[in-house]
Amino acid sequence: MAAVRDPEATKARIFEAAVAEFARHGIAGARIDRIAAEAKANKQLIYAYFGNKAELFTQVLGTCMVDLAAAVPIDPDDIEGWVDRLIDYHATHPELLRLLFWEGIAYGTAELPDEPTRREHYAGKVAAVADGQARGVITDAFPPGDLLLLLTALTNWMAAVPQMRRILTGTEDSDRDRLRASIKEAARRLVAR
Repeated sequence: MAAVRDPEATKARIFEAAVAEFARHGIAGARIDRIAAEAKANKQLIYAYFGNKAELFTQVLGTCMVDLAAAVPIDPDDIEGWVDRLIDYHATHPELLRLLFWEGIAYGTAELPDEPTRREHYAGKVAAVADGQARGVITDAFPPGDLLLLLTALTNWMAAVPQMRRILTGTEDSDRDRLRASIKEAARRLVAR
């Protein structure tokens, strides 16, 4: 009896293998052969479903960012709660920040392959911050995009560089709890009117 093909299951396996491969090795270091082997898929299927390696990376990162946006929308009315949710998300999905770092290494300040889509993605977040500023729930001392960048940097850095977090703040659960409280307090002060 011949095996039944399930293109969606194959795509899902390829996607998951690509997330792990790109998070581990970046765009330049990732290998389609390893992705195919991990996904138990034919290498040609990867090209057929996702395009070349750079296109696959762009799709992987884009999907991961959409997942984050859906799971943790910015909430100007509850910045401390948003910080908590963002810290928790990155603790359970460390690959996203790794992918963003690899993207930064690969592209630097050059335009991204999906830049119009990315701008649209961030425009919604910036609009939410601007709305919070217009309603007076957070400071308008900073342009909304600047404020969002400051908040995400403050919140994401401990997950992006876990070795620095460990060395500077300790390894115990109480150390992580203290750091979380410090980040929330810094965010609260940053947005205070």
